Amino acid sequence: MKYLFIAASLLLSVPAFAETTKQTIVLTEVDPVILAQGWRASDILGAKVYDDAGTEIGKLDDMIVTAEGTVPYAVVSVGGFLGMNTHNVVVAVSALELVADKLTLHGATKESLTALPNFEFK
Repeated sequence: MKYLFIAASLLLSVPAFAETTKQTIVLTEVDPVILAQGWRASDILGAKVYDDAGTEIGKLDDMIVTAEGTVPYAVVSVGGFLGMNTHNVVVAVSALELVADKLTLHGATKESLTALPNFEFK
């Protein structure tokens, strides 16, 4: 009798399943050779960012992919000390280039980046 009660209570506690719409997954063909030449976020997060002259101007703090997923963005932190008083700016990842093993933001200076609006994470 004890087992019948346990079995009945389990049946009564089963969650109800709501009707849902079917999901459609769109797969994109990728070339592994091209991917192998790309950047892994885990490798470049925290990397120093340099200007055209090779002077350090910031650090790659984070990356953001929008809901549309069309353009990834890089959050570059400029200035500050030990994470205090840093100024975060957002640039398109396509603006960054690996030049002589340095992540370079062409045309940028520390001053031009700090003149941009500060990006705050929500």
